[in-house]
Amino acid sequence: MKQALVVETAWEVCWQLGGIYTVLRSKAPAMTSHLGDNYCLVGPYNQSTAEVEFEATDEDTPFHKAAKVLAQKGIKIYVGRWLITGRPIVVLIDFLALWHKVSEYKYFFWKDHQIDAGDEQEVNDVILFGYQVAEFFQELESQEKELTEESVPIIGHFHEWMGGAAIPILRHSKTNIAISFTTHATLLGRYLASDDPFFYGRLPSIDPHKAAADRGIYNRFAIERAAVHGAHSFTTVSDITAIEAEHLLGRKPDVILPNGLNIRKFAAVHESQNLHQRYKQMIHEFVMGHFFSSYNFDLDNT
Repeated sequence: MKQALVVETAWEVCWQLGGIYTVLRSKAPAMTSHLGDNYCLVGPYNQSTAEVEFEATDEDTPFHKAAKVLAQKGIKIYVGRWLITGRPIVVLIDFLALWHKVSEYKYFFWKDHQIDAGDEQEVNDVILFGYQVAEFFQELESQEKELTEESVPIIGHFHEWMGGAAIPILRHSKTNIAISFTTHATLLGRYLASDDPFFYGRLPSIDPHKAAADRGIYNRFAIERAAVHGAHSFTTVSDITAIEAEHLLGRKPDVILPNGLNIRKFAAVHESQNLHQRYKQMIHEFVMGHFFSSYNFDLDNT
């Protein structure tokens, strides 16, 4: 059997909004070292950050081939490299280019999964993105079946509810893709904790459906729950999040995978070395924005 294709999907690929960005960026060197160009990340296209963090490429990889087919079908999709250590392949989807299909997608989300998306921009965005991500996976699987005699496993790893909307779509289409979903903190748990810092003691008595509806987040909660129950493997990053997930999302995580630390980053060094690293990073950011549209080189080895 050939080495698996691993595709990691999240809202913060090449787009720093919160902690998931750091998780993805810090693990990329290890993933590319182990999997090479069999590893890919998928996220939404954001022009302002893509201009400095992303470089479009034309390469002979399964991910590039699948993206080209989707582009021919009208999906606005970019494929290239994330300009970080490891230079992983990334696929960025400008999901708003298919805004005219949002009502159709929401209808099928209700018909197939009984989830009423409502009419909030964030949820509309997540569903638009989810359907286009699912199409990418389906095309990737279709091409691998056509081009290879030997079965090539495809693993999809999704982070958080905003990245996980494709999971119920893929399960409904009966693909053979192995699906893993990771929650770093449950959506409803964040809301409950902000109201009551001692809510963990009340977890067994909380009705999560009512609590989500009372806080006006039932559509988001339903998407997260569908992702959790649709995944073949469900993981969290801590014991406390696992307890949260079991009570609020109705599934005990299969594995707890704590976030790792890059110990090189925390080595004790002299203040002058700290300043050197800080200013070097500032120079790197300038060089990325100024030169990478025309030149390609590894900043960490320059």
